[in-house]
Amino acid sequence: MQQEESSDSAPNGFDAHPHEEEHSRPDGPSTQRSLSAAPRIREGLGFRPASGISTPQYSSRAAGKAANALPDANGLGWPAKSTHLRLNATAEERAEREKKLSSAVRTILECIGEDPDREGLLKTPDRYAKALLWMTRGYEERLADIINDAVFEEDHDEMVLVRDIDISSLCEHHLVPFTGKIAIAYIPNKLVLGLSKLARIAEVFSRRLQVQERLTKQVALAVQEAINPRGVAVVMEATHMCMTMRGVQKPGAVTVTSCMLGCFRTQQKTREEFLTLIKGR
Repeated sequence: MQQEESSDSAPNGFDAHPHEEEHSRPDGPSTQRSLSAAPRIREGLGFRPASGISTPQYSSRAAGKAANALPDANGLGWPAKSTHLRLNATAEERAEREKKLSSAVRTILECIGEDPDREGLLKTPDRYAKALLWMTRGYEERLADIINDAVFEEDHDEMVLVRDIDISSLCEHHLVPFTGKIAIAYIPNKLVLGLSKLARIAEVFSRRLQVQERLTKQVALAVQEAINPRGVAVVMEATHMCMTMRGVQKPGAVTVTSCMLGCFRTQQKTREEFLTLIKGR
């Protein structure tokens, strides 16, 4: 497998703005109006302006290597606004949060025309509160703790691939599940990551409210930041309940997303090898 050294301007061959291309802009009244209009601001891929960077395009390590390379002071990996509150909550605060959530579920039951006091639903608010907190437990997990010390020096420069990792997450638009499989590959740069940690990274990000596009990229960037490999590739295939049981109602439809960093983006042969390997059964 042929590999090339990454350029100095973009570490590991990753372009900080991979989808931006230079285009000529013809002069004209309409062009001038569009250029003068205030741009629509969307920070990161999470579109959460008050929460910091949800999914940065690239976090350069050239400015200085910290002891922990993961892109958050607490190793959370692009947290949402209330993530720190949930992570650092006391036992009393956790109980109060669960009680508040249970009360909200009871209100939902009343709003859809049900009787939350009937036998079958009597304990549903408490059950669902516990279940939802469990399904979103990724907000309470630090990537630094997940990866821990499972980074090893190894003189291996060929592809490392873990595929068919089962993933379940909640769509942030309708709060219904989407499920599928994810494949994660990287080409080491003197460091390798414990194999189970690739699945654990995917699990951490999937146990948050997500969109598949962001989930795919967050996994790739987390591996990139953790061990600074020559390249990272992630492909995810999933079925979304929000388009199978409601809305367009198309059972069997599969959504495929990918994120290619470093040599997987710049070298066609490397990318093709990865795509061939994940298709093989």
